[in-house]
Amino acid sequence: PQAGKAVITVHDVLGRRVAVLLDEVRTAGIHEVRFDASNLSNGTYFYTLTAGGRAVTKKMVLLK
Repeated sequence: PQAGKAVITVHDVLGRRVAVLLDEVRTAGIHEVRFDASNLSNGTYFYTLTAGGRAVTKKMVLLK
């Protein structure tokens, strides 16, 4: 837990980037990011959080 650049991106199942939710330096601690997916269709997407030299990718299902 230390300050540094954080990037959150969202990709579709074909690997195309559909959104960049965050790309800035953040302080250490807990943060919240809102995602407006109104322009995306239902389906499976992947989001990647990159911070502190590490990257974590998770799957999400969008249902409207």
